[in-house]
Amino acid sequence: MLDLDFKMNLQLFAGEKTEKATPRRKQEARKKGQVVKSNELITVIILALTLLCLRFWIPYCLKMFANFCGHVLTYSTVELTTENVLHLGYEMLIFLAIMSGPVLLVAMVAGYLANILQIGFMFTTESLKIDFTRLNPVNGLKRIFSRRALAELVKTLLKTFLVGYIAFSFLYKELPRLAVLMDYPLADALSIVGDITIMVGWRILAVLFVIAVADYAFQYYDYEKSLRMSKEEIKEELKTTEGDPYLKAEIKARQRQMATRRMMQEVPKATVVITNPTHFAVAIKYDNSMSAPVVVAKGQDFMAQRIKALALDHNVTIVENKALARALYQEVEIGFPIPEELYKAIAEVLAYVYRLKGHF
Repeated sequence: MLDLDFKMNLQLFAGEKTEKATPRRKQEARKKGQVVKSNELITVIILALTLLCLRFWIPYCLKMFANFCGHVLTYSTVELTTENVLHLGYEMLIFLAIMSGPVLLVAMVAGYLANILQIGFMFTTESLKIDFTRLNPVNGLKRIFSRRALAELVKTLLKTFLVGYIAFSFLYKELPRLAVLMDYPLADALSIVGDITIMVGWRILAVLFVIAVADYAFQYYDYEKSLRMSKEEIKEELKTTEGDPYLKAEIKARQRQMATRRMMQEVPKATVVITNPTHFAVAIKYDNSMSAPVVVAKGQDFMAQRIKALALDHNVTIVENKALARALYQEVEIGFPIPEELYKAIAEVLAYVYRLKGHF
């Protein structure tokens, strides 16, 4: 048991990072550009949406390609000049842009959506700042042989092997179809190549999806581990965000003392003090300029005795009424007028006080 306590003390002394990151720590890391992001997941989303686009776009591309080929053949009947060749080149560029434009646009939007889905909208300039520590060769070697670098290497080798194996095995099965492509018309041959490309793409996508899920899990684990905090860091953060608990307690104690002092200063100005007689004391003030009597001080037990003593010192009338004192203490806060349901009881007490003082 002694050895266990000693080890725990050593861990605390060494500041071992064993605690999960606080929301503030994660927010600060996000401002610096440190977020959970898997590039493999981005690749999967781009490839999936691109394949969907190609699946519906390729038939239109084949029709456009056939029409364009017929248009190009018309140049065989005219004399080839510099102007004609330049015009043909311009038409070819426009044709390639029309064919590839939608696919590139879908890939660009897919990449943007993949980032938004993972990290949301974020803009930071922290990654653009110059960090001279990266020029340190020792730090560079640490990054090269780090756990993250090893994981990236294993992931890349695994991805290359699996993608290559899937593509090779499927194309090997399709060799009989590919071997006789020369016997088909151009449009049919291109359609077959397109179908095979799409099927290979979907199989590769399935493999990449599994790798992306595993990669995201690793990135999340590595991110959480990199942001872990020691118990001492959590204590310091709490002091920074919520203030030192000892200081907060001291401030609250001072505030209570000031509030009590202000309250006790109002007791000599009170019209009457209504008591329990030992447990509660409530000081009431009323004059002709007020719409209703106001509670200027109240207390329980020791504070009630202080209010009574101060009232005696300043010749403030003390009236014993157990039910009324308890009701006023529980229902009315200091500085607030009494509720209407207590008007009659207070009026009787005030009438009694005025008779004692000869105001009637």
